[in-house]
Amino acid sequence: MRATFFSILENLYQDDKDIIILTADLGYKLFDNFQIISPERFYDVGIAEANMIGIASGLSLSGKNVYCYSIIPFLVMRAFEQIRVDIAYHNLNVKLIGVGGGFSYGLEGFTHFGLEDLALMRTLPNMSIVAPADPLEATCLANISYKHEGPMYIRLGKTGEPAVYDKIPNFQFGKAHIIKEGKTIAMFAIGNMVYIGKQVADLLAKKGLNLTLVNMHTLKPLDIETILQIASAHEILFSLEEHYVNGGLGSAIAEVLVENRCKCHFKRLGIPEKLGNYIGNADHLRHIYGLTPEKICEKILSEIKYLYHENYKV
Repeated sequence: MRATFFSILENLYQDDKDIIILTADLGYKLFDNFQIISPERFYDVGIAEANMIGIASGLSLSGKNVYCYSIIPFLVMRAFEQIRVDIAYHNLNVKLIGVGGGFSYGLEGFTHFGLEDLALMRTLPNMSIVAPADPLEATCLANISYKHEGPMYIRLGKTGEPAVYDKIPNFQFGKAHIIKEGKTIAMFAIGNMVYIGKQVADLLAKKGLNLTLVNMHTLKPLDIETILQIASAHEILFSLEEHYVNGGLGSAIAEVLVENRCKCHFKRLGIPEKLGNYIGNADHLRHIYGLTPEKICEKILSEIKYLYHENYKV
C-alpha cells in the first residue's frame, strides 16, 4: 500500500508546485524520485516529529498542500500535542501518513506497535481518518487526499499486503463498502483486517453461515447510515481491527448502536488492552492475539453457540 500510495502522489507532486513532502528520517528509497523532481519541496526534518508537525502547519498556513510521513508510534504518539494544537484545532490542510499499523513492525518490539492511533485521532476536531484495505484502495485514496481540504490521518501497513479487490473499487470517502452480503451475521473490518475478514467469511461459508462483510475504510467521518442499515438487517454484529479494542472502530460502532437503541448483539474483535511480553513478525503476533482467520472464526462460532446454543465445530 505504501509504495502504491506514493507512486500516485509522485505524479501529483510533479504537476502541482504546492505539494510539500516532509519526513522524519524515514522512507529514503520511497522519496528518491520526489527529491529528483523538486528537491526544494521535500524536507527530511530528522528525528524530530514534533518539529515536523510545526513546519507542516506553517507551510499549510502559507497555502501549501502538506504531507507528513513517519512510522505510526512516532508520528501519532510522539507528536500528538502538536497535531492537536497546530493542525486539528486550526483545521489545516495537512495529511498525516502513518505506516506500520497494528503489528507491522512487530519485530522491533512494543515501541513500534501501532495500536492506539485510531483512538487518539478519533478524538481530534476536524480530523478525518482513513485506512485503505489494499493497494488498489490506496491508489484511490492518494487522489482523494490530494483534493481533500483539512487534516487527514491515513493509516497504512508496511509492504506486501494482499489484494482485497481485483479491480479499482468504487472508493468513496466517508462511505463504507459492502464487500459480501450474507444474513444474520455481519462484520465491519478496517484496513488490513478486511482481507482477513474475507478469509473468515470463506471459513464460515463452509459451515453454512453467510457473513456480511463491510469495509469501513473511513473511520471518520463514520458512515452511520450503513452501520444502522446493517444493524437492522442482522442479529449479530462484529467489528474487526488490528488495534486495541478500546477507542477504535469497535468503539465507534458501539456508540452508534447504543445511541440509536439498536437491538442486535455486538462483539468487538481486536487487541486486548493488556499485552503479553511477545515480539515477532506480524503473522506471529496476530496468531498470539487471536487475529488469524481460524481464531476469529472460533470466536464467532463461540458467540453463536452462546446466543443460540448452536454447536458448530471449528
